[in-house]
Amino acid sequence: MPRRPATTKEAMIEAAFQLVRRNGFGALTARSLAVELGCSTQPIMYRFPDLSVLKELVYQKADEYHTAYLSAGEDLLGIGLRYVQFAAEETNLFRLLFQSGHFDGASLAEMVAGPETVELIRATSFELGLSKEEALATFEALYVAVHGYASLIANNAMKYDPRAIEKTLTDIAEGLMREKIER
Repeated sequence: MPRRPATTKEAMIEAAFQLVRRNGFGALTARSLAVELGCSTQPIMYRFPDLSVLKELVYQKADEYHTAYLSAGEDLLGIGLRYVQFAAEETNLFRLLFQSGHFDGASLAEMVAGPETVELIRATSFELGLSKEEALATFEALYVAVHGYASLIANNAMKYDPRAIEKTLTDIAEGLMREKIER
């Protein structure tokens, strides 16, 4: 009977997550993970004969981490600001989640239709006195602006300036609300 690997599946996933966090998704190989864990590649290949399974688990862990990170925002503006802050502080995870091709070909509606956003859109509807459709339209417009900022920052095309970003997002939200009132 083969000897049981000393490194657990959970430890491998956590080490792979930390490796990606520090060095980017492209750095995740069986060899680099073995170095991270201080073992040979054999236990990794035993647990994950197809490394794409491990990569998907790391993606899921990054997505859960991102969702928890955003949850610290108290309102829609706070969540948007945390989204941009995440891109500045966790650049490699942001790139994995949003620039690795996971959403290739998805529409904006598909991108914002995740289960974590449904509750946020409902809360936005209630908080701002909007219909569900108006709340979705407001959320989508703000998401495009927030994601644009985050992408620029994650790719070093723009300096992270939280005050300027907050002002712009507030101006956009106020403009959207004025437009709703004027209709």
